[in-house]
Amino acid sequence: MKSLPAFAALPLLVILFAFTTSIKIGTTIADFTLKNVDGKKLSTASYARNKGLIIVFTCNHCPFAKKYQQRFNALNAKYTAQGFPLIAISSNDFVSFPEDSYDNMKARAKEEHYNFPYLYDETQSVAKTFGAARTPQAFVLQREDKNWVIRYSGAIDDNGAEPEKVTHAYVEDAVKALLQNKPVQMPETKSIGCSIKFKN
Repeated sequence: MKSLPAFAALPLLVILFAFTTSIKIGTTIADFTLKNVDGKKLSTASYARNKGLIIVFTCNHCPFAKKYQQRFNALNAKYTAQGFPLIAISSNDFVSFPEDSYDNMKARAKEEHYNFPYLYDETQSVAKTFGAARTPQAFVLQREDKNWVIRYSGAIDDNGAEPEKVTHAYVEDAVKALLQNKPVQMPETKSIGCSIKFKN
């Protein structure tokens, strides 16, 4: 069997990298603090009494992310009371996409009536800690022995375009399993969306 020329394999490598940059399931994440759209600093340490967190990397400009705004609201409304609130984070370089500036984040949160924190990762350090590569990209964390442990990484569900046609709600399935003290059956999926634009 003939091997592919190096340049022919490059697109495949790029695609694979886009889907495999997240850190491993079971990794512990340290507490972090970011600025919310209300102007106040918010730390994950303030959620220490929760059972876990749903962390979603998103942004304003991405058409994929826009399809999920109300689904984020629904997830937060459903699972906050059960100990798994949702926190959204925008890490995109607004120089590349001005729509993703902090001021525009504040406007979007107000327009769409976000019921969850929308945090600004200005230095992009939190996205790098998680290995986040796409918007939207979700992580479900479980609180365990005073640590945040990654139990799920990937897509929110299996149909970004048409929520009524979702057959696998990956994030919700992960949360339900953890609430029942069961292992997550599908701990990793491919996150499809716009790439996070990192600063040079």
